[in-house]
Amino acid sequence: MSYCKAPSPVIYDKRCLEYCAPGHPERPERVSETAALLKREKFSFIKPSPADDSDILLSHSVELLETVKGGDFLEPDTPAHENIYEIALLSCGGAVRAAELAKESKNSFSLMRPPGHHATRDNLMGFCYFNNITIAALKVFKGKKVAVIDFDCHHGNGTEDILRGRKNFLYVSLHQSPGYPGTGLVSSGNIMNFPLPPGTGGGAYLGALGRALRGVEEFNPDYIGVSAGFDSYRGDPLMAMALDEGDFGKIGAMIKGLGKPVFSVLEGGYSPDLPRLVLAYLSGLDS
Repeated sequence: MSYCKAPSPVIYDKRCLEYCAPGHPERPERVSETAALLKREKFSFIKPSPADDSDILLSHSVELLETVKGGDFLEPDTPAHENIYEIALLSCGGAVRAAELAKESKNSFSLMRPPGHHATRDNLMGFCYFNNITIAALKVFKGKKVAVIDFDCHHGNGTEDILRGRKNFLYVSLHQSPGYPGTGLVSSGNIMNFPLPPGTGGGAYLGALGRALRGVEEFNPDYIGVSAGFDSYRGDPLMAMALDEGDFGKIGAMIKGLGKPVFSVLEGGYSPDLPRLVLAYLSGLDS
């Protein structure tokens, strides 16, 4: 797959590769190998600046900020790696830069780690320390309407927690159920959840996405943020959905069809095929 047009810029800094734990699925190679493929495909790359504490406090409590800063926690899925506070700030800064580009009507993709959509206002969890996409949206789009579309296979419980009841925000999630973290079973107010059974394939998934996007169209946002997770892929080792590579291109094209500026932030996706899945999504978004 290759591009016929100038693709969306990628926000990336190799410093996000500087932590890992043996056997942990959220490994540096998933991002480094994706960056290598996108460079071969002639994407332009932009380095982010770190977020600061005031940005983090847009979405999180002082207690969580101080917990991550001090490394004073024991959470097997979300370890207290050396320098994780600084790296998490940089990942958050990648989402902020992507949102700033969307404000300039330029689609972009933040290829940074750690991910963020499980981090609630008060708690880190699920490989996530700070909620990158909500921080970016709250910082950059003051007074504007923003829809966050989350197609990660896990429900973004943190994003729902932070955005629930906020004027001018809509949160939409398509996710496997049952599955971690066990939330996202009901919709209410500005939250639209689409729990899908294990084994869901492309046809049923894209049908659900179409229904979700009709809700986004009705909301009529000024901007769209995407929590782009690729663990609904049939080859993902952690989940049990059945999307193929081409389905991610269709997801990108359907989101593009909304006609709004889009910023996308990497969440999950743990198959060795992740680079191709990201490329397929971006090809659809840029089509």
